[in-house]
Amino acid sequence: MSSGLRERKKAATRLALHDAAVRLAGERGVENLTVEAIADAATVSRRTFSNYFASKEQALLHRDRASVSRLVDAVRARPAHEPPVTALLRAAEHVTAGYTADPAKEERYWELRRHPALLAEIVATYAAAEADLAEAVGRRLPADATDPLRARVIAATFLAALRVAGQAALGNHDANYADRLRHAFTLAREGFTGEATN
Repeated sequence: MSSGLRERKKAATRLALHDAAVRLAGERGVENLTVEAIADAATVSRRTFSNYFASKEQALLHRDRASVSRLVDAVRARPAHEPPVTALLRAAEHVTAGYTADPAKEERYWELRRHPALLAEIVATYAAAEADLAEAVGRRLPADATDPLRARVIAATFLAALRVAGQAALGNHDANYADRLRHAFTLAREGFTGEATN
């Protein structure tokens, strides 16, 4: 079996486990979801589940982890001369290009994410993403940008704008997500004064 086919099969199994976890959590509730039930629904063994995820929470939130991982990879792949904000926005546009979602499924997923039992996993997922994104952003900052917080603040702000734009898009299915994200990040850059920056 070629490495490409092997990776596609792994990705398909990981997605099947995630889909099963989301469906079962919607039917039974997050608190009643078990690893065994997820594995059974995806027609794999408990051992196979453990090869892909460390917990039911990880399986449920796989989409978040995969999305931010693709974003970080896309930022790293942008031309080296692009400034951080340009690279971030274009990477996000690339990752979300052509993405169409079932509104009902989207709302169900966001509703599940609000469950208190998933809070720790969400925090861990985005903490890791923030660190990776900050590293990618840091490579694009001018050599004289010595403040070590700068890359982390940019990364954290962008991830927050990404999340807020995604949630806002749920109620406006005809809105252009890329435009919404760009607007959200512009607002973040303007700060808390309500005065537009020049």
